[in-house]
Amino acid sequence: MPKTVEAVVDDDGYIRLPDSISLKRDQRVLVTILEEEEERASGPQVAETALLSEEALAEDWTRREEENAWTHLQPDL
Repeated sequence: MPKTVEAVVDDDGYIRLPDSISLKRDQRVLVTILEEEEERASGPQVAETALLSEEALAEDWTRREEENAWTHLQPDL
């Protein structure tokens, strides 16, 4: 059965496990690189794709046809 343990990377770049773990020779393992604490604390990050498409979408959103298509959702002023 798979087992998950958390480890840290030391100053020399080596993965250090907090506890001793016995593994069989040639046993397969998965290593997942997690976000750093500061990245998680700063909130969600904007996806690069969203940033790259922002200008093109803004151009579409300001077209008269687009405004007309969404008028039924606008409150009466």
